[in-house]
Amino acid sequence: MLKIYNTLTRKKETLKPIKPKTVTMYSCGPTVYNFAHIGNMRTYIFMDILRRSLKFCGFKIRGVMNITDVGHLLSDADEGEDKMALAARRQQKTPQEIADFYTQVFFEDCKKLNIGSPEVVPKATEHIAEMIAYVEGLIKGGYAYETDDGIYFDIAAFSSYGALSRLDLEEQIAGARVEVNSQKRHPADFALWKKAEPNHIMQWDSPWGRGYPGWHIECSAMAKKYFGKVFDIHTGGVDHIPIHHENEIAQSEALEGCKTVQYWMHGEFMLVDGGKMSKSLGNTYTVKDLQERGYSPLSFRYFCLNAHYRKKLNFTFEGLSAAQTALFRLYVQLFKHKSSAAKTDADVLARYKDEFISAVTDDLNIPLCLGILWTMLKEPFSADIYKTALEFDTILGLNLAEVREAQDETAAPIPDEVITLARQRQAAREAKLWAESDRLREEIAQLGYAVEDGKDGYKLKARN
Repeated sequence: MLKIYNTLTRKKETLKPIKPKTVTMYSCGPTVYNFAHIGNMRTYIFMDILRRSLKFCGFKIRGVMNITDVGHLLSDADEGEDKMALAARRQQKTPQEIADFYTQVFFEDCKKLNIGSPEVVPKATEHIAEMIAYVEGLIKGGYAYETDDGIYFDIAAFSSYGALSRLDLEEQIAGARVEVNSQKRHPADFALWKKAEPNHIMQWDSPWGRGYPGWHIECSAMAKKYFGKVFDIHTGGVDHIPIHHENEIAQSEALEGCKTVQYWMHGEFMLVDGGKMSKSLGNTYTVKDLQERGYSPLSFRYFCLNAHYRKKLNFTFEGLSAAQTALFRLYVQLFKHKSSAAKTDADVLARYKDEFISAVTDDLNIPLCLGILWTMLKEPFSADIYKTALEFDTILGLNLAEVREAQDETAAPIPDEVITLARQRQAAREAKLWAESDRLREEIAQLGYAVEDGKDGYKLKARN
């Protein structure tokens, strides 16, 4: 049985899907107006670990992750300009060009981090009709009203508002940054649809004139389209709890008249050098930034796996260096098992598997899973241990099956880019494409590495 922590109830619960053995899961996706930073990516690593764990436990998954390409204002409340429109104006591109570029970069980063993609990845701009219908339903039900600048949800009409964050409504209002709008019935009423100024570059026809959706309505409308009234799991970062997810619950349950999400799961913040990650502080690193500093993306994934998803994780480059060294040593140790012809007693393997499964099913205790893997690798070298480690890696996602050869444990790990180029060169040599082979050798050399060919293959070494 898989136990997961439900933010709504503040306790671990045994997962019992609406449909046996099939889990419906909605994950808040990126707002594609800028590069995703490593704090964002930690949340998607958590999503990926959850998906892998569900599959490991025998569940089929129907997952949805939205792409927000309209409607997300500068704050999570109803303040400022649409992030997509602002980015388009600053970069002198169309919103579509902005969205396409950053969506592509996001999924490239996911691939580098070995994050799998959910089954459905809908774009907000492709679901405007569903959002309008959703807003119309809320108006008809007496939960929304019109003002000069948009359609707002009336939180006074939803008595359980605040159940997820467990904040007193008045406290939440005092702590929220909300624009002064004399036509709003309550300061915390939130926008479902915004009426656009004539020069606004993202707008659609609606019963209330030209405009665009609010951020919160997007997730509810798309979840309804792909899942119907009720689904199993909703994931996101803890920053979504007090506003975005609170508002999702209000509008969804108001429209449907029932509980729409069975389990709410949230990944904790990533800190940088013990403090908040912020563009103004210049510490919002991207996956590309890490690579340019010589770190493998999978080293960052390994770094994240060392902390439970519900615990804050403090990022430092010293910590990332330690994670990269540990991952490299893991590869070295694993190769030694792979190369052994010895066997391991079935009872020993079963014990490690039981411990690993127990950790996974206890609310995704991945740090403990890593510890179990390391302990197992200290057993006498055996190909059975190697095969068991690969089973564990279906959850960890560290590409352990890609281990090719053992190298000196004190050597610096070779960047993924160099390894990829070396493999491409080897394929070119096998195809007798000598010019391409020479070109790739030169590209590898420019990255600071040399290829030494031998009868048993090739070796990569850092150039002096």
